[in-house]
Amino acid sequence: MAQLIEVKNLHTSFFTPDGEVKAVDGVSLEIEEGKTLGLVGESGCGKSVTALSIMRLVPSPPGKVVGGEILYRGRDLLKLDGEAMRKIRGNEISMIFQEPMTSLNPVFTIGNQIGEAIRLHQGLGRKETREKTIEMLRLVKIADPEQRIDDYPHQLSGGMRQRVMIAMALSCNPSLLIADEPTTALDVTIQAQILELMKELQQ
Repeated sequence: MAQLIEVKNLHTSFFTPDGEVKAVDGVSLEIEEGKTLGLVGESGCGKSVTALSIMRLVPSPPGKVVGGEILYRGRDLLKLDGEAMRKIRGNEISMIFQEPMTSLNPVFTIGNQIGEAIRLHQGLGRKETREKTIEMLRLVKIADPEQRIDDYPHQLSGGMRQRVMIAMALSCNPSLLIADEPTTALDVTIQAQILELMKELQQ
């Protein structure tokens, strides 16, 4: 089976007043289509920075990918210009972030936030975007999606906010989904539901 993504000898550093901090130091991995790969390690070992490096979202300054290759379907993401990367990010490669409350914008409804990605990457009109957004909320098992679409993040529980993040990440049917500890802030029952949901969606 073809490799979907291949990371070769990735090095990402943060340049601080005290010197260089090597957050990712020579990571290599590969993932085939339809497969799951889990990165395991203690807090601060570079798991999140590896994910952000693949997405080209490392805050710069102070961070910088200083070496290696990230080959997605044979194209090195590190060599793409900003415009080409924006077309891939959120469309072909999506990410579910660790803390939904900091990733969702408090002043926009969840419908607006999911719909923005759909409009941007799929070019749908307002009505079709709303219908697709409701469909995504239903997919991640949010009850009454026709009403919830107009809610703001603070009106939702932690578990529901995380489901919104998953709906947003999946809204453009990405080939690669990166999940950065997507169940950290949730209770055990909701954790199990979210992981089960992600397994179902993968199939």
